[in-house]
Amino acid sequence: MSTRDPNLLRNNIWKWLVLGILAVFSFYVSNPLFDQKDADGKLLVQGKLRRGLDLKGGTSFTLGVDKDKLAEILIAEDPKVTNTPGRLEARIDEVLADADQRIIEVVRRRVDGMGVNEPVIQGGKDHRLTVQLPGIEQEKRLAARQSIQSAAFLEFRLVHPRNDDLVARLLSTDACPEGYVKSTKTSGYEKAPDFAEVSSRRGYQARFSSFRVPDTHYAFMMDNEGRPYFVSRKAELTGDSLTSARVDRDPISSKLSIGFQLDSKGAATFATLTRNYKAHGPRNPGNVGRQLAIILDGQLYSAPVINGEIPSGRGEITGNFTPAEAQQLANVLNAGALPAPLKILAESTVAPTVGEDAVNKGLWAAGLGFALVALFMVFYYWYCGLAADVALALDFLLLPSALVIAANVLGVFARDASMGGGGSTVLPVLTLPGIAGLVLTLGMAVDANVLIYERIREEFKANVTAGTAIKNGYARAFTAIFDSNITTIITGAILFTFGSGPVRGFAITLTAGVIISMFTALVVTRLMLDHTVDPESVKPFRMLQAFKQPSFDFVGKGKFTVAVSGAIIVVSLAVFAIRLVNKPASVLAVDLTGGTAITFSFDQEAKPAEGDIRKALDAFDNGAVVQYQKSLDGKSDTVLVKTSYTADNVTEDVVPNKDVPAKVQGLLDAALPSAKFAQVGVDEVGSVVGEDLKKSGTKAVCFSLVAILIYVAFRFRFGFGLGAIVALAHDALISLGLFSLCGRQVSLIVITALLTIIGYSVNDTVVIFDRIREDMHREGRLTFKEVANASINRTLSRTFITSLTTFFAVLALFAFGDGMVYDFALTMLFGVIAGTYSSIFIATPVMLWWYRGKRPDLEDEAKEGSL
Repeated sequence: MSTRDPNLLRNNIWKWLVLGILAVFSFYVSNPLFDQKDADGKLLVQGKLRRGLDLKGGTSFTLGVDKDKLAEILIAEDPKVTNTPGRLEARIDEVLADADQRIIEVVRRRVDGMGVNEPVIQGGKDHRLTVQLPGIEQEKRLAARQSIQSAAFLEFRLVHPRNDDLVARLLSTDACPEGYVKSTKTSGYEKAPDFAEVSSRRGYQARFSSFRVPDTHYAFMMDNEGRPYFVSRKAELTGDSLTSARVDRDPISSKLSIGFQLDSKGAATFATLTRNYKAHGPRNPGNVGRQLAIILDGQLYSAPVINGEIPSGRGEITGNFTPAEAQQLANVLNAGALPAPLKILAESTVAPTVGEDAVNKGLWAAGLGFALVALFMVFYYWYCGLAADVALALDFLLLPSALVIAANVLGVFARDASMGGGGSTVLPVLTLPGIAGLVLTLGMAVDANVLIYERIREEFKANVTAGTAIKNGYARAFTAIFDSNITTIITGAILFTFGSGPVRGFAITLTAGVIISMFTALVVTRLMLDHTVDPESVKPFRMLQAFKQPSFDFVGKGKFTVAVSGAIIVVSLAVFAIRLVNKPASVLAVDLTGGTAITFSFDQEAKPAEGDIRKALDAFDNGAVVQYQKSLDGKSDTVLVKTSYTADNVTEDVVPNKDVPAKVQGLLDAALPSAKFAQVGVDEVGSVVGEDLKKSGTKAVCFSLVAILIYVAFRFRFGFGLGAIVALAHDALISLGLFSLCGRQVSLIVITALLTIIGYSVNDTVVIFDRIREDMHREGRLTFKEVANASINRTLSRTFITSLTTFFAVLALFAFGDGMVYDFALTMLFGVIAGTYSSIFIATPVMLWWYRGKRPDLEDEAKEGSL
């Protein structure tokens, strides 16, 4: 009968206590996980799990202040603002000084007026705004876009007293405002064929408003029928006094109008204005009342004659409105005016059915990944593998705690309300890349267990008892576990800092997975072994061994392996560069180049050829990219159409309502009606956002490399850090090159995968370097090259097993993923293989070349402590 160390058991009490606290906290922050409803479908309790738009469907807009349009508005109001250098820029800064909160408030009221449930409206840097509208129907997307963008700036301005004479004289000449020609239908003007190009030129609005004006106090304007007016630049009254707006219908003509009501102050001003400028009024001695122009967002809707004083503060805006247009206009007027014009920088739409399908595929991928990893661990490590599987299961149960902790830790680097943090216990929003990060951590989670078990195996070879083997195995594996996981957390922090939306969701789940897997591997499995294994037993644990006594000369092949890798990198990147120069859209996704990417489903039995789709789009964009995306079952393939056009760079003459997806679908439906195309996803990214994402992605990669170099150099020496960085660059470049050779487009999610590869690969490299550092103190008679070679061989089993389990998880993602998850998984497949290869054949040889084969002067940093 054996006895257990009573001190060890007493010391384990705090570990059980921490485990219990985490379990209770996880239950608290996640219960109930899903919405609870009664038999009639009425919501009783809202679930704690919040899904991103890519999982539940909806539309997301990224908005920014249109500074060019704001400048034109300010110049049109006061042309003298350009006379003093810097005055215009100062006025813009003045307008935007406190505009952000006002913009959020106005947009929120407009969204509420559309009846959208649980919208997310969040401000950002550089006067940007993110608006997420979950569950919004496809047909309401355009109305939402127009409503959110509309400035809703209502003005009442006086028309020139001699307007009729001035207009008659103008129309008697051949002069036309820039971009217009004489109308053949009405007494006015109509758009010229080159209007789209002319109106996009800088300063157009200011030039247009100054066309043939009698003096600088008036602006040239036209109504929707093309009739010209000369309108005072001074607003007598603005929409700030508006209290309500409604849709009215004329009982005789059935025409729609927008009735409005002003507050008491506005009503008094309106009464004074109409009294002064009615016929024979104090400021209008003529027999006819002055015309009062009603202007909304710079567009003149009507200019009725003031026939008498209006003391009630009521009025109406007339025009040829459809019911939808009239209701939308009333909604934006009720919400109030924006302090500055907005433009859509990026837009993303996902159909609800696609989001639901993504969740199901994510669950299948997680289930398959868990099953493959769990079965392999039991098969390879038997009882110890079972302990690792228990820890793996606990990773899921304790994940809510880890997600909250990770969100708060990463929130220090970048604030994102949708992702929690800031002391909040709210679960971060779950995104599709977040699910991918969760599945990926399944494969990486057992890495710590593998390190520990391989160390325990080595301890048994020294003929020690089970208690000693367990104690020493955990202690000697701790340094490698800590260092390797810290590098992954560094990558997660950089991803969170420079990423946005779904990428931040991935960063949180990846970091949370690392945190909780470290805890379960170092604490939970240790508790299981301490309480179930006889510490006095000298019988080694039952484990398989892939490599019995490996003695491969890895280092000796360094020159050859580096040359082979260099050749692969040069060839693959050369092909990538050629394609990038000839047709950037074929290798870069819209989130990096700007443009619109529309994913269509279609009748699988009437699948059209790619050439037919391109032909249908040639008249619109002969550079459009068409790419079929295969599904796992082969019965739900989709087609991706990418065009360089966005709502930001087209006019309504080219694309009605600037709705690029609708334009593309209309062309496809006309040319290929039997295919029955239906939009299931839209990504529209303006050039500004695309450029920003490229810069942030480049910064993220560079900062990751520098941060890891600093950390590895600090923990080891500079030569080790250099070897690690060269290996990481190798992994990223090979993965990028091979991914591109597969004909896929590089997107933000691919950059995320490259950063993940960097974190994963350095994990393996650090484990080898840690063993080299340890063996340098033990193997005093061997040369540095021999020590390095021996260390690689001693960690070969761990390298093989960890790569295999990670490969299992990525393979599950690859099997069930599509779209961005497919791209992520494909990149990771290349990265796992490249990372395993570089840790052995690149990192160590480069480190040895730096030191010219001589031992560096390392301090004794061997860790012999216990947990």
